[in-house]
Amino acid sequence: MRVRTDDEVYRVDAVWLGPPKATFPWRARYVAWGVGIVVFLLVTAVQRQIGFGFDFINTGWGFVITIALTRFITARISHERPLSSVMTMWVRELTAPREKTAGRGGAASAARIRVNPQRPRRRPKNKGAKRTATATPTPHRRQSDRRKKEVRGVRTPA
Repeated sequence: MRVRTDDEVYRVDAVWLGPPKATFPWRARYVAWGVGIVVFLLVTAVQRQIGFGFDFINTGWGFVITIALTRFITARISHERPLSSVMTMWVRELTAPREKTAGRGGAASAARIRVNPQRPRRRPKNKGAKRTATATPTPHRRQSDRRKKEVRGVRTPA
């Protein structure tokens, strides 16, 4: 027995083929028409702000840019990702807090570094000296010894 899913129902898009008895030679969803109109208005407004005139060539290039942008936008939306969620995601991506890459402060300076005229001397090692009574080893390990014995995050049992 074969179980059919309801995916085929969602694959059917609401498509407007054009006026009755004069259909368009292309298929475009209702969402694409709405997005296309808004994109065309934005493209023509940008063209006017840049300084292009309202003539046949510039309007034709506006249509070409509108079709390209509309296809780009509608390729990313579907019944599972509607336009509203894509726009919300886009706005949140643009307004999300970013890591600051610019460094703070100015140039480094050695003006505040203290310099001693004498170099520090090494402490003499007492290899042959015996331990005093206060430094007798205890049967339990100290905390600092445990830290030295740790290997790659694995602690030794106490």
